[in-house]
Amino acid sequence: MNKRIVLIIGHPDKESYNNALAEAYKKGVQTSGTEIQEIIIRDLEFNPNLQFGYRKRTELEPDLLNAQKKLKWADHLVWIYPVWWGSVPAIMKGFLDRVLLPGFAFNKRKNSLWWDKSFTGKTARIICTLDQPSWYYKWFYRSPSHNAMKKLTMNFIGVKKVRITTIGPIRLSKEEFRVKWLKKVEKLGLMNK
Repeated sequence: MNKRIVLIIGHPDKESYNNALAEAYKKGVQTSGTEIQEIIIRDLEFNPNLQFGYRKRTELEPDLLNAQKKLKWADHLVWIYPVWWGSVPAIMKGFLDRVLLPGFAFNKRKNSLWWDKSFTGKTARIICTLDQPSWYYKWFYRSPSHNAMKKLTMNFIGVKKVRITTIGPIRLSKEEFRVKWLKKVEKLGLMNK
């Protein structure tokens, strides 16, 4: 049985290398015959600010309701984004804040610090770009965005198996480097990983 994949693109610029990576991944998935849907965050109409936190509900815009349907539908979540200031782009952070809500992505237990995870059984792949070597980001900075996305977001909502592909440095990279990574990412899509 093939996976159902949702591809979430977190870069605000459609002309970015991240967008090219997303297209390469999608091409691989389509070659494999697997079902794929996309959530292109930059194209969604929504307020990225969780204005009242969890104190008061902020109604979800239609684009966010549709994104939630896609996330629930999928077996495998593929996130593609650049690492900026050790984190995800602001628009993607706003998307996470607004979409992965209690009652959807997890449920708080009454009179407890614990919660029930709504995304158990799903897997994820994170493909992110850096303007520094990936080894430097890992050993000197301890990969803060990886920890935030894998442990504090995906694992928190129940996605246990999360693989991370880090591509860097992008800044000043040569075309052959970028083409090589496009081929690798297309292969990940073909293998549904």
